Amino acid sequence: MSPPHPLSPSGPAGAPQRQAFQLGAIKTLLPHLWPASEPALRLRVVLALACLVIAKLANVWVPIFYKHAIDALSPTHQTTAAAAVLALPVGMILAYGAARVLSQMFAELRDFVFARVQARAIRTVALGVFRHLHELSLRFHLERHTGGLSRAIERGATGIENLLSFTLFNIAPTLFEILLVCGVLWGLYDISFAAVTFVTIAGYIAYTLGVTEWRIKFRRAMNESDMDANTKAIDSLLNYETVKYFGNEDHEARRYDKALIRYEAASIKSHTTLSLLNIGQGAIIALGVTVIMLMAGQGVVAGRLTPGDFVLVNTYLIQLYMPLNFLGFVYREIKQSLIDMEAMFKLLDVPAEVADRPGAPGLQVAGGAVEFRNVSFRYDQRRPILKDVSFAVPPGKSVALVGASGGGKSTVARLLFRFYDVAEGAILIDGQDIREVTQASLRALIGVVPQDTVLFNDSIYYNIAYGKPDASRAEVEAAARHAHIDAFVQGLPDGYKTQVGERGLKLSGGEKQRVAIARTILKSPRILLFDEATSALDSGTEKEIQANLQEISADRTTLVIAHRLSTIVDADEILVLEQGEVVERGRHHDLLRRGGKYAGMWKKQQDAAARGELVRDEPVPAPEPAPVKAAE
Repeated sequence: MSPPHPLSPSGPAGAPQRQAFQLGAIKTLLPHLWPASEPALRLRVVLALACLVIAKLANVWVPIFYKHAIDALSPTHQTTAAAAVLALPVGMILAYGAARVLSQMFAELRDFVFARVQARAIRTVALGVFRHLHELSLRFHLERHTGGLSRAIERGATGIENLLSFTLFNIAPTLFEILLVCGVLWGLYDISFAAVTFVTIAGYIAYTLGVTEWRIKFRRAMNESDMDANTKAIDSLLNYETVKYFGNEDHEARRYDKALIRYEAASIKSHTTLSLLNIGQGAIIALGVTVIMLMAGQGVVAGRLTPGDFVLVNTYLIQLYMPLNFLGFVYREIKQSLIDMEAMFKLLDVPAEVADRPGAPGLQVAGGAVEFRNVSFRYDQRRPILKDVSFAVPPGKSVALVGASGGGKSTVARLLFRFYDVAEGAILIDGQDIREVTQASLRALIGVVPQDTVLFNDSIYYNIAYGKPDASRAEVEAAARHAHIDAFVQGLPDGYKTQVGERGLKLSGGEKQRVAIARTILKSPRILLFDEATSALDSGTEKEIQANLQEISADRTTLVIAHRLSTIVDADEILVLEQGEVVERGRHHDLLRRGGKYAGMWKKQQDAAARGELVRDEPVPAPEPAPVKAAE
């Protein structure tokens, strides 16, 4: 059985390991709250905490000023002098208003000061995850579910924002205010008032935590089904044309609806249990308020307390009710944030299958000679793809790989680009093992024109300039002319600003291929890799671009993967791959004279071309296997 995918929410680890992971997530965030390299952000954290303390102190004084204003207006506290009667209540009322203003003002200042710290933390974490995703192997990205992955990152970033906001400026301040209130009640009256307040609060918190923990499983189920539905929706929309080809709109709708049904059921449970939580919270607070008001009322009747005292204890509990009620919400949000962050942070735990060794140097390029030395490779340990493959491409020369689909041609390209590391043997460039140099220096050396060109959902200019992002407009247009696409682009209403659509679907296959050729020309690499670079072009355009490709590759090391043999007749060496082994090698005319595999493939293609049929390298090609994890 394969191990759980990084986006799977829980797995067999169970609650203890999940809680340990959530604590680890909090520890991971702490350095972003107190960044060692940015003293200005640390100062902001200190100022925000100072504002927090001032806001809570002012908030605690609000009911005290209110009490004195009430007592000053009571008949037992009035004096014979009318001026004195008016002066004292006005002063208390002004102090009451000032305390409320200070509480609100410093709470807002706290958020204002901390906003930059919070935004920077979200940015650095999100950037770290994004960079890590690009460091992961091709195997991970072939197995991923794009919709679920994007939703995990989106929710994770939101979860970080909520966690930073709620943990630092809601839970800690609320507990601090509760302790202050209990201390004030104990100091002004006796321990019974503080005890009732404390027991009410403790009961509220215990009930909130217990019920929320129980509810988490329903919220997690909601997230799982929502992610599943989102994945299916995006996958279906990305394959819009395929859905239409087979008339499977209803099938896709049923598949999507199954996920929505699971979401609906989980959502109902989540909302009904939330109502149960709110009812219990309200009952606990009402009971506490009732008891403490009875105690205060008895004190007023007995003459030990004033009406202002009765108002004060009631105001304190009502004032605490808001943060207490918010505390329940905050706890639920923090638990949810940790769940949402769980999937995103698991991505950071996925190791990079292909990684630079510590201190790896950059690739030192001389002529750009490529050598495969006794290379063997398999995606799955049970099925070898390449078996002891050896060949060399001298500087400025070209080697073509041909053979039936599934023979290992595309795997050679992936290994050269170091999407995977070889199992046995070595790949050398100018005598340097590519595993011993940095991936960045290796990939900067190689330009690829793939068979299936996928473009960014941006302009034609952006997609060509992607080969060299800092290129001038003149360089971009020159590359387009070399790829024979400049005239086509200039004829469009929006020219180079024309949007190509998602995955380049607004362009034809040939137009996409020419854009890919242009951006590779712009990159100006030392080694060129053509994976059926002209397969989507008509014969006339193919000849034009083929001649141009020969021109730009004249002094470059070139590796060509070809199905259409007519495109590689001038290659310096042709390798015929069959089931991962080199069964023939030589120049075009030499191979024809031998009358072997290559000669048979050539005859089939020539006969098919004479009949006007689609050229295939085999009557029924079997697809090359996609990388899969070995069974465990």
